[in-house]
Amino acid sequence: MEGLLARFHRIRNFTNELCLGLEPEDYVVQSIPDVSPTKWHLAHTTWFFETFILKKFLAGYRAEIPQYAYLFNSYYNAAGNMHRRDLRGLISRPTVQETQRYRASIDSHIDDLLSDAGEKLLDEIEPIVVLGIYHEQQHQELLITDIKHVFAQNPLYPVFRGRARPPGARKFATNGLAVRPCHFVDFEEAIVEIGHDGRGFAYDNEGPRHQALVPAFSLASRPVTNGEYIEFIEDGGYTRPDLWLSLGWMTVNEQRWQAPLYWTKRDSAWWHFTLSGFRPVDESEPVTHISYFEADAYANWAGARLPTEFEWERTALECPVKGNFVESELFHPAPCAASEDRLPADLGRQASSLSNSGLHQMFGDVWEWTRSAYSPYPGYRAAPGALGEYNGKFMCNQYVLRGGSCATSRPHIRLTYRNFFQPEKRWQFTGIRLARDLR
Repeated sequence: MEGLLARFHRIRNFTNELCLGLEPEDYVVQSIPDVSPTKWHLAHTTWFFETFILKKFLAGYRAEIPQYAYLFNSYYNAAGNMHRRDLRGLISRPTVQETQRYRASIDSHIDDLLSDAGEKLLDEIEPIVVLGIYHEQQHQELLITDIKHVFAQNPLYPVFRGRARPPGARKFATNGLAVRPCHFVDFEEAIVEIGHDGRGFAYDNEGPRHQALVPAFSLASRPVTNGEYIEFIEDGGYTRPDLWLSLGWMTVNEQRWQAPLYWTKRDSAWWHFTLSGFRPVDESEPVTHISYFEADAYANWAGARLPTEFEWERTALECPVKGNFVESELFHPAPCAASEDRLPADLGRQASSLSNSGLHQMFGDVWEWTRSAYSPYPGYRAAPGALGEYNGKFMCNQYVLRGGSCATSRPHIRLTYRNFFQPEKRWQFTGIRLARDLR
């Protein structure tokens, strides 16, 4: 019991810590429909615990402000009506202070409920609390990527966090840093077990575990860097329709894409907006804020392709789940340095742990697009009720990403974790790892 409560409060407190330094005006902006205001994330994650735990298990519980159920539901149709997603930025009330008071009140009720629950009731409540914890971690990542998009619209280029320097690191500027050379690691054809094995927590879309035939292939040893992507741009990558899927080419022209999201050219040099401010593009870092369309076009240009999610999962089996996650507080992808002692001390140790299989940065830094459509595994059935809407109803017109990013919590990610987005989305920390067929 104490362990569950401690974990609950640790996650809730970390959400609040991510908001340190934000002003009240920052909490309410919605820059595009995909982005939710920071205040909404704080309230929605609280609504989750209120709706699925307190209203169900706490005898006599009555919501202090019933209208919050309408404002802060996201997509759970079985839980009731909801406010339009694209209009969340128009809601100035409740205030930030009132939202924080709402969080504190629900936390207090959860405290009381878990502290007094008998063993039988606790067995029923615990899985939902754990799901709520993982749900909040997802929104912590969205909070970071959403506030980045909000700040990027401001010509003053606000700083979310100063550029982090882990203890003992003299310098983290890496332009000119020798990047670990990219090579391809070969894998023979094999029948492999795919999906979660049932030990510990997993989302329903990670199962059922099943066998898949994975033909022989090669996987790049590291993600594509900014410098490599600049070569694609300078070779006319955004002006060559032969490289692009038809819908991607239409999107490039409609949106007038010429580079990754947040990039702009100044005096013949590429700059980009980061959560530590506006600065020159570091060619040694993994390229990020790339859509599936851009990742696929780059792969075509490079004479390669994107991996399937089954190839990715097979290769990551031997890689420890370590890397540059949100706990590093860099809030930006780190380079795969040829000499790891040139990296900050913490990241150097993390990089070393990823080198055993010849693959680097499989976890953290950037979500890696796969060419696999987000669809159910054989035998999948969504759970009944509102919580069954968590993943299953989105299995259409999206692609799977693997590995987590610099904005993902380390305890949140697993080998079998399946993220998913529409192919045109770019505001997440998404990147590219290449694959090739073996003939």
